[in-house]
Amino acid sequence: MTATEILKKYWGFDQFRPIQEEIIQSVLNGKDTLALLPTGGGKSVCFQVPAMMMDGICLVVSPLIALMKDQVENLKARGIDAIAIYAGMGKREIDILLDNCIYGKIKFLYLSPERLLSPIVRERIAYMNVNLIAVDEAHCISQWGYDFRPPYLQLSSLREIHPDKPVLALTATATSFVREDIQAKLAFKNANVFVKSFERRNLSYVVFDLEDKHKKLIEIIKNVKGCGLIYVRNRRETAEIASFLQRNGISADFYHAGIEKELRFKKQEDWKKDVIRVMVATNAFGMGIDKPDVRFVIHLDLPDSLEAYYQEAGRAGRDEKRAFAVLLANKADQLMLKAKYQDSFPTVEDIKKTYHYLGSYFQLAFGAGEGLNFEFDLADFCKRFKLGVIKTLAALKFLEHDGYLVLSENIYLQSRIMFTANHEDVYRFQIENFGYDAIIKTIQRSYGGAFDGYVKIKESDLAKRLKTSFNEVVAHLNKLQQLEILSYLPQTDQPQLQFIVPRADQLHMDIDVKYLKLRQQIQNDQINAVLSYSETYECRSKQLLHYFGEEHANTCGFCDVCLTEKKIADQGQLNDKIDFEIISHLQNQAHHFDDLVLKINVGNQRERIERIRDLLDAGKIKSDGNRYYV
Repeated sequence: MTATEILKKYWGFDQFRPIQEEIIQSVLNGKDTLALLPTGGGKSVCFQVPAMMMDGICLVVSPLIALMKDQVENLKARGIDAIAIYAGMGKREIDILLDNCIYGKIKFLYLSPERLLSPIVRERIAYMNVNLIAVDEAHCISQWGYDFRPPYLQLSSLREIHPDKPVLALTATATSFVREDIQAKLAFKNANVFVKSFERRNLSYVVFDLEDKHKKLIEIIKNVKGCGLIYVRNRRETAEIASFLQRNGISADFYHAGIEKELRFKKQEDWKKDVIRVMVATNAFGMGIDKPDVRFVIHLDLPDSLEAYYQEAGRAGRDEKRAFAVLLANKADQLMLKAKYQDSFPTVEDIKKTYHYLGSYFQLAFGAGEGLNFEFDLADFCKRFKLGVIKTLAALKFLEHDGYLVLSENIYLQSRIMFTANHEDVYRFQIENFGYDAIIKTIQRSYGGAFDGYVKIKESDLAKRLKTSFNEVVAHLNKLQQLEILSYLPQTDQPQLQFIVPRADQLHMDIDVKYLKLRQQIQNDQINAVLSYSETYECRSKQLLHYFGEEHANTCGFCDVCLTEKKIADQGQLNDKIDFEIISHLQNQAHHFDDLVLKINVGNQRERIERIRDLLDAGKIKSDGNRYYV
């Protein structure tokens, strides 16, 4: 089947978007390829279509676990076999999934970069018939990128395992320097680079420097029809702003990563289906959500980088109709952004202390912990040791870079079970232990395939069917696990932290000081770029395009700066026309003031009067107190 036929069969589209087909052809020709497509530009199709055209399995590396899970579900819904492996999964579960990739019909294996650190994963990948390696959010591999992820550096090991397979790196945000770095880090050979312009002709960028943000917020929402997104700095603000909007008669809700998973999903669906008009959220919301008709995205605080801003603002107007990206930022916000990072950049001592506290938090002895995985509650950790959240997160990133640990994002993993004993042994156990017979039978009736691999369960459903309590079901499952009848992995909704090496003492820790200084410089450059964008009175679109390396960008004509300039120019032309009429009339004969105002055919009465006064002040016309003349 051709690429277009695959696109039609599985995705229902008759044709590709701009440059998608060229990217796909480059991959099919076996060339390493870097593709820069703006947010909503259809990056996933660029690796999914060619992978479907070739024998074997496509390896997809992505740092966003929620997005991986969404893509896997979407592929399955189209009848395509796909699985994802990420932090938080049990060793046995991963083992079974990897076997399915080697011996089964899996077409896509999604991996978090943390999983590439695992020897078992790398070992098993060697046995897979890989047709393509796709690296999503590829800017994360560059230390110059706005969201550098140290585990991404492990991607070079994939190239060593399958050196003859093409690599497709995809990103929506990369400066020219980052593009070069991506290609170097991924050891590109015979590279093809495709860049779709970052210009969004339908998106109006607007910056307001004002004190009363709330008043402007209401004004924008009431003047712009359709649904929208509001990004705020923290979780507390999401609820406060949503409540403020509701009090002003606007249908709004709030979203952040701390809300229970089922409720998060409901809020997200309500917004997607327009039950809720405005969602107020932290930047945890929006990634991978396909809602083309968002009419406005408003930032109530300055973003940490222009890359992040471009990506978040770009969630507006994906249907190519007029939309607005509004930044409400005043002088206090600018001072706050500078202070936030000046006060929160960790020193070598801060990094070592954070590592020491982690050992105490998880009760790890020195020399212990290698390969161990823990659920990690960042807020609780910071509270216990009286640490700042921003500085602690930064310290954890440096510990990742220096190979001490890996921290994954918040992930929701539903409870799973799998029978570890065979059919005969389970049947014998039921006869000998009648107290467990009912729960085993209920599991077998409710969840097919539990002897072949892990299946998702809901303890509350089992409790309902067994007419017992939730806690009783959990106790039974834990006991069955102890008796080696089944493996039970309870639900979790926490980030996962893994110790890569045995716990070291502070004296023997090796922190890369040179890298620490480099990251500080990069961060300062990113903050200065944001401040320049918010302060400089130049076409907003042109500023963004210049930042991403489009040196010869034109002014957009519809951002706040361009519209103001157009208004001034239009007013200047109008003034010229009024002046011409005034002079023409007075050259023929002198006129009384009221008669002269009535004779002018352009402008309104106020504008005509202003021009008569300005011409009089400039000495271009004269008055004897009764009539006007030249």
